[in-house]
Amino acid sequence: MSLIPRTFGYSELDPFMGSSIFDPFESLYGSLFDRAFPSFDKDVSAVANTRVDWVETPEAHVFKADLPGMKKEEIKIQVADDGVLSISGERNKEKVDEKDNYRRTERSFGKSFRQFKLPSNAKAQEISAKVENGVLTVTVPKTVESKKKPEVRNVEITG
Repeated sequence: MSLIPRTFGYSELDPFMGSSIFDPFESLYGSLFDRAFPSFDKDVSAVANTRVDWVETPEAHVFKADLPGMKKEEIKIQVADDGVLSISGERNKEKVDEKDNYRRTERSFGKSFRQFKLPSNAKAQEISAKVENGVLTVTVPKTVESKKKPEVRNVEITG
């Protein structure tokens, strides 16, 4: 007899099931369906909700996106005339050999799409990008005027 409670064949203390023992917010996002099919939404959301960092340096806007397992041929970067940067990609599901007995599948697949409105100081025509170790880095240089520190002057109050 097991001392660890089980729900639909999965241990409540299983580190791959998300939260362990107690989650006060589970009622906000959890349901019987989620517990019955724990990997259903993970397959879609892991790729669809690609995490992106946007850092503004004195010289450029730098976007870093985690795209593990994606080749540069599977990634598409576009800039629209209205200054919207679009990053998209697709990771296809690997073919499964019928002879293999999968115990667990956690790696995700699907489409990814993110958009960002570039500020007016971005040089959209000079964007560069590279992929290294599953991280996409998109660099958008700034215009020369934006690199200057704004001049501040004091205004005398009369009256």
